[in-house]
Amino acid sequence: MFIDHATIFVQAGDGGDGACSFRREKYMPRGGPDGGDGGHGGNVVCTASTRVTTLLDLKYQRHYEAGAGRPGHGSRRHGRAGADVTITVPVGTIVKDAKTRDVLTDLVAPDQSAVVARGGKGGKGNSRFATPTNRAPREYERGVPGEKVSLDLELKLLADVGLVGLPNAGKSTLLSTLSAARPDVADYPFTTLRPHLGVVATGDYERCVVADIPGLIRGAHAGKGLGHQFLKHIQRTRFLLYLIDISEWTADDPVRALRVLREELSAFDRALGQRAFAVAGTKFDIRGQGARLRALRRYCEQRHIPFFPVASVTGEGLDALRALLAHPLHADDTAGDTAGDTAGDTA
Repeated sequence: MFIDHATIFVQAGDGGDGACSFRREKYMPRGGPDGGDGGHGGNVVCTASTRVTTLLDLKYQRHYEAGAGRPGHGSRRHGRAGADVTITVPVGTIVKDAKTRDVLTDLVAPDQSAVVARGGKGGKGNSRFATPTNRAPREYERGVPGEKVSLDLELKLLADVGLVGLPNAGKSTLLSTLSAARPDVADYPFTTLRPHLGVVATGDYERCVVADIPGLIRGAHAGKGLGHQFLKHIQRTRFLLYLIDISEWTADDPVRALRVLREELSAFDRALGQRAFAVAGTKFDIRGQGARLRALRRYCEQRHIPFFPVASVTGEGLDALRALLAHPLHADDTAGDTAGDTAGDTA
């Protein structure tokens, strides 16, 4: 099960109290104060790992508590520090304070760690307060309580290229053809119910990660369909590939479909509307008379948008597409100039 959001409560360990003790031994008439310090409380740490891909575990275990520091003892013996608690999360997880909504950390690299709740400091024993004029202090410090906080964890997948399209545009089929990923493929809309990642070999030693996002519809940025839940996963992609169905089976206007997708992404996040992109006309092998293909090709050529007709089933056009994915940001230096394209343009 793919879970990309979870709310948890974490509690760092309290610091141990310092000790108030005096050395009393035979033949030691002036033993003096010897209370040790309390141990520091344990921290709560979030660590990113490639071994986990979902926040599912955090849906079932929502409370995490680090160990408390032990109190100090006589003979200047310090208390033991509390044990840290490590929460393993997928790479790409954003950790926020659930109350203030402040971002505490953004874990975008494997093995990256951050302390999300700091343990309390241990108190000082009375031996720390001895001075030439106060040789028998009875002062000592209590341990400081550890931090307690509710956290919102949000997972945003990390990928080089994001596949964007209307339902049944052929995104999952293309991903399964280009990579070893096996998303569900069927002849009905909204087959993809969660994002999928696939690693595409673009050369002898070159790889790129491609993200398949569930199909978008008009109004997705406002919560319609499945898009609002998953649009966030393409915010980290460096390049967007819009997939437009050009087959004779669909009655959708391909130019209008591209405009709808561009509008939805811009409405959700303005930066997505300005991200470098290309267009792939899918299901090229069943294009019929090719009227939709010609209309979409003409539209892209007029705006200097890289365009690639592809057929995932027969393999037509996939070599050119792999070449694009190898160096997507250099596919066309003018691709970013199309960011201002709106629904008011004419084909």
